[in-house]
Parts: sequence; structure tokens; C-alpha cells
Amino acid sequence: MEIKAELVKELRKKSNAGMMDCKKALVESNGDMKRAEEILKEKGLAEASKKAFRTAKEGLIDSYIHPGSRVGVLVEVNCETDFVARNDMFKSLVHDIALHIAAAAPLYVSREDVP
Repeated sequence: MEIKAELVKELRKKSNAGMMDCKKALVESNGDMKRAEEILKEKGLAEASKKAFRTAKEGLIDSYIHPGSRVGVLVEVNCETDFVARNDMFKSLVHDIALHIAAAAPLYVSREDVP
């Protein structure tokens, strides 16, 4: 069965999967859009389960000291690659997490401290 480019484009728009993955799913489903979406979901779950046990060895440590020096936060966020750790968006995320922790005014540092 020949799969038209418009069908691949439509599936890609719905699923955000790669063009070739969309085409393979459509070929496997004989052009059935709903079945192709299911195939992509199954493939995505399989890929996610492969990544579940990877070790996040890279990352960043960021600190935030609130004006007046009464509240301080030190946070570590890990990721899989140094490419991600050097990305400006990741750096911003880590800093934002530190700000949110400070704003939440946590009472305890770890689970062991909670009565």
C-alpha cells in the first residue's frame, strides 16, 4: 500500500513523532490512522521503558539566597548528558526550581526529618 505524504504529515502533527516513524506506523496499519496512533504510542512506551533505568550522571547545582539572607536554597538537578546540563533552558529550569523551593518555605530538608 502506498502512503501519501499528506497522511504522514497529519499523523506527525497529531503525534509529534518523527516522519519516518509515522510512515512506518501507517504502513504497518495499512493506512488506518487510529491504529497507526496506537502503534506510535506502543513504540513510545517501549522506548520510555528502555530509558527508565538510565543513570542521570550529569546536571547542575544552583543556589538561591533570598534578600536578607534568612532563606537559602541549594538544589541539584540531574540529567543524562552534559549537553543538556550546558543548555540555557536547563540552567533556567534549575534556577527556577531553587526559587520555587524558597517560595514554598519548606519546613524540612529531607523525609527523615519529617516527624
